[in-house]
Formats: sequence, structure tokens, C-alpha cells
Amino acid sequence: MLVRTLLSPDPVRILLASDLHYTLPQLDWVVRSAPSYDLVVLAGDHLDVSSPVPLDAQSIVLLRYFSLMKPGTSLVLASGNHDLTGPDRHGEKAALWLPDSRRSGVHADGDSVLIDDTLITICPWWDGPEGRAALELRLAADAQRRPARWVWVYHWPPLGSPTCWTGKREYGDADLAVWIERFRPDLVLTGHVHEPPFKPAGAWADRMGNTWVFNAGRQIGPVPAHIVIDLAEGTASWRSMMGEESLALCADKAPARTVF
Repeated sequence: MLVRTLLSPDPVRILLASDLHYTLPQLDWVVRSAPSYDLVVLAGDHLDVSSPVPLDAQSIVLLRYFSLMKPGTSLVLASGNHDLTGPDRHGEKAALWLPDSRRSGVHADGDSVLIDDTLITICPWWDGPEGRAALELRLAADAQRRPARWVWVYHWPPLGSPTCWTGKREYGDADLAVWIERFRPDLVLTGHVHEPPFKPAGAWADRMGNTWVFNAGRQIGPVPAHIVIDLAEGTASWRSMMGEESLALCADKAPARTVF
């Protein structure tokens, strides 16, 4: 699905968070914070499979939260592994509930959103060969119509990047690493691996060729770890209980970290 939002302003300020895992205080924070941004990106794992609350009940509550985040803001949702609730028509697991968020004007799995000169490709969590092939076709199609800026939302960071470092091993997506090298998007907004920003050898940002990869990680408490990207100023900043770190998007690589 290609969604063209022709009258919206360019998404200058972007808020990225992921892996909220049905943490209601953190969802409350996103609702309060959303009006300060042009684009809010939640990069997967909205549900929590370990919660005593049934997944169908969680999804109803989350859809209401997503509708509250939407007014005046573009909201983009990608699925993660926790969000899979049943088989699709190919028999592969999918986030069957997430498309219902479109009723509130939200952009979700499989959408390609064109906002002025920025194309945002929203990548579902794929669970088998059919899903992988469909996503690769989507990326190839969007590559043919990419405007000045191309952004991917993909739940899992790429293999070979410190944004997938758990503190003990690399835990990244090998397919994403290949696709980044092939298609060279400008930004890839991820999550899934909770630890990297909080580990000495990990990172919340990485430059892979011409592509910036971001992963805010996950923290406890009422405020999620999050990343603010300001395209007008050319900056990105990671904000968490550890403080704040920033970088310039024009840099050749992420700066050395000094918080440890």
C-alpha cells in the first residue's frame, strides 16, 4: 500500500521508541509527548507475550492509545516478534491486529508513506519465506521511487552493527544488513535488542556506509528510552536514565561514547 500525504509538512522532528511491551506509563508518556513532534515512530513489540493480560485485550487497549497519539502528528507503527497473533494467508505468523490502527489514520505494516520529500517504508516482522520475499519486493519497489530522503522502520537492527550488541554477542538481522548495503536508505529506525545503548561496546546509533541505524533500547520506568531526530538541525539525540548523547547526521560515523 502506498499512502501519499501531500499536504503534511516535512517530518522535521522525529520521535523514535520501541519495545514498550504494553507498559502503560510509557504509552502515557508517548501520548503526552507526541504533539511536540512531526512524526512518531514506534518500531515494534507493542504487545507483551509474558503479560498476564491476554493479547487480544492488550491489542484493544493499544489501538486506543494509538488513536490518542495521532491528532496533529503522523504516527508510524511496525510490528515486532511480540506482536504476532496468528497465521496470515500463507500460514506465517503476523500481527493480525495492527492493521486496525489505520482506522485512526495511523500508518502501519506494509505501508509506504510519502511525506513531502521523505519516503517511509514500514517493514513488518516477517516469519517465513513468503513474508521475507514480500518485504524484499517492497524495498525494491520503493527504491525505484525514492525521493530526497528514504527512511525504513524495521524492528530488528542489522547484524554487524553495535546497535545489536547484547553485551555478550551480536544479535542482529543478517537479511537487513544485506538490504542496507544493496538499497542504501538514509535512516533505519529499529528496536528489538534492548541492551545495546546501555553496554560499553554497544551503541544507539551506527553509520553503515551512507545509512544511519538507530536503536533506542529499552529501560524500565515511566519514560521509555527514546531517540529524537531533528532533520532541520541535522542532529540525533538519545535520551534515557543514563542522560543524553547527541550526534551530527553529517558525521562519517557515530562519535565515541564517553558515558561508561
